[in-house]
Amino acid sequence: MELVRVSKYFTDCGIMSRRAADAAVADGLVTVNGNVAELGQKIDPTRDIVKYKGKVVKPSTDRGEKICIMLNKPRGYVTTMSDEKGRRTVAELCADAGVRLYPIGRLDMDSDGLLLLTNDGELANYLSHPSHRVDKVYVAVVAGNVTTAQLEGMTRPIEIDGKTTSPARIKKIGSDGQLTAIEVTIHDGRRHQVRKLCAREGLKVKSLTRTAEGSLTLGNLPLGKWRKLTAAEIKKLKG
Repeated sequence: MELVRVSKYFTDCGIMSRRAADAAVADGLVTVNGNVAELGQKIDPTRDIVKYKGKVVKPSTDRGEKICIMLNKPRGYVTTMSDEKGRRTVAELCADAGVRLYPIGRLDMDSDGLLLLTNDGELANYLSHPSHRVDKVYVAVVAGNVTTAQLEGMTRPIEIDGKTTSPARIKKIGSDGQLTAIEVTIHDGRRHQVRKLCAREGLKVKSLTRTAEGSLTLGNLPLGKWRKLTAAEIKKLKG
């Protein structure tokens, strides 16, 4: 049997993207035959036992087609398929999809909007990798009347987890003097990136919604509902 990298094995099993798998390995959450896995380690899928957080990782038993869905995630749901704290998860919202799906990237519990889920590991890897520069668009509603200087400040890169992000694109949508709506476009997708950009400029976020990713827009998809992407939409996502 041909040896494969642990991260590729995760995508082959439909568990997570290679990037996410590498992060899990780096955090010591993956073992191979009882030993903590190393970045870049290769395994024999037919003989080696791979575990993630103590649970055996096996190829998906789903025999159907590879699919990708768009979910309009409400606030109060965590972007994971199970939660040890008993919080509501996005898995509950797409349980009727008929196959096991996994989120592409994250959308924090206090944010809402467009979230993609799939059983196609290669698609997840493509959309998650920053080298492919897939834009993610958010609308942040912040307190107060935002100044031009604050808007310009939000465009500057920020360091998150030891890595510097690419510049963001910022556009003021409107303000009533009490609240201001700002459109923020990024492609790095670092943890809490938009919130941290706002905080750096002294802006308090009241709500944060992801409205677009790549060529996809949320449109009129109802909150808490999902729809399957068409083959044409998936092809366009891949560029």
